[in-house]
Amino acid sequence: MNRRVAVTGVGVVAPGGIGIPQFWDLLSNGRTATRRISLFDPVGLRSQIAAECDFEPSAHGLDHETTQRCDRYVQFALVAATEAVRDAELDLERTDPWRAGASLGSAVGGTTRLEHDYVLVSANGARWDVDERRAEPSLHRAFTPSTLASAVAEEFGVHGPVQTVSTGCTSGLDAVGYAYHSISEGRVDVCLAGAADSPISPITMACFDAIKATSPNNDDAAHASRPFDAHRDGFVMGEGAAVLVLEELEHARARGARAYCEIAGYATYGNAYHMTGLTKEGLEMSRAIDGALAQARLDGRDIDYVNAHGSGTKQNDRHETAAVKRSLGEHAYATPMSSIKSMVGHSLGAIGSIEVAACVLALSHQVIPPTANYETPDPECDLDYVPRVARERSLRHVLSVGSGFGGFQSAVVLTGPEGRRQ
Repeated sequence: MNRRVAVTGVGVVAPGGIGIPQFWDLLSNGRTATRRISLFDPVGLRSQIAAECDFEPSAHGLDHETTQRCDRYVQFALVAATEAVRDAELDLERTDPWRAGASLGSAVGGTTRLEHDYVLVSANGARWDVDERRAEPSLHRAFTPSTLASAVAEEFGVHGPVQTVSTGCTSGLDAVGYAYHSISEGRVDVCLAGAADSPISPITMACFDAIKATSPNNDDAAHASRPFDAHRDGFVMGEGAAVLVLEELEHARARGARAYCEIAGYATYGNAYHMTGLTKEGLEMSRAIDGALAQARLDGRDIDYVNAHGSGTKQNDRHETAAVKRSLGEHAYATPMSSIKSMVGHSLGAIGSIEVAACVLALSHQVIPPTANYETPDPECDLDYVPRVARERSLRHVLSVGSGFGGFQSAVVLTGPEGRRQ
């Protein structure tokens, strides 16, 4: 069975904009949402900047009980999923719940909550037999990775396959890819797919500080994320979520739904090489690109735009450039490629789904978001990175790629004209 899979709804919680209009306005105008960290005091950290979401739970329909029970990243996912279902005009009460699934990804899960409560329950002098200092009853939800997908499934009454994907920085792409396969292979007709992460906490920032992966450009936060630029010096941490409503195309047509586009192909591979290292030749990512193209029955020359992983680290940007050249050949030089991490930062597991959402909107608007802050070319990164200003272009097939610590390499192909046909 090889059923076609449409994207019928999009929901986004991102730095600089919550909701599709705000998110697209930020991207299409090339603005950045990076600033000094305000969620905690970052003094003492090498990197003291991040792309934070201006998020007030009550303003987005979350009650006090939900905010007490759910970590920040789960709140992001609930809001994004609600927006996606509303955007799709999908009545889940009239949808067979056993034919509806949820596929959500996260790289670090409830780290923020765990960090806070660890300090609370392990303070010097605390005695469990006499001290009232206790963990909250809902702490297990932060401790358990499956919480993300189960919370979304519970909220929307989904009884089909429900899974949480944790493959580092490709989690968001993989969650969408697994949902695509679930529908394509006939296990479900509808799936809520995406990812969420809220990693702006002392422990997570210190983790990436230790390996010098994040930018130390604290005096110029707005320009710190510079993917592919010769002067790039690491990524800027971000947070957020994106959820898509994926539907079997005929199911969507039967209820008169609008289809933004189709998911046409997906592939993922591991490099079995190094926890954080990448080869300059780009072979690992190239295999994922080739696999997604083959599944979509496309050639590299069919791709009109590449939404890059583009983290802004020296090795990633070189590896990715080499991979695109390997898979697209000479066509790579004629294919625009950009990184939205230059504007919304790198939200670890969430960013892959946020980037897929950006691709859906790029196809819808026929506009390529730019790579903000790109000023100085790097001889080893010699493709068209759409510097600073968005570009109108006829788009039919778009490729989104991701690379994650642990050697994960993933790629998704989206196709526009077929998906938009009613």
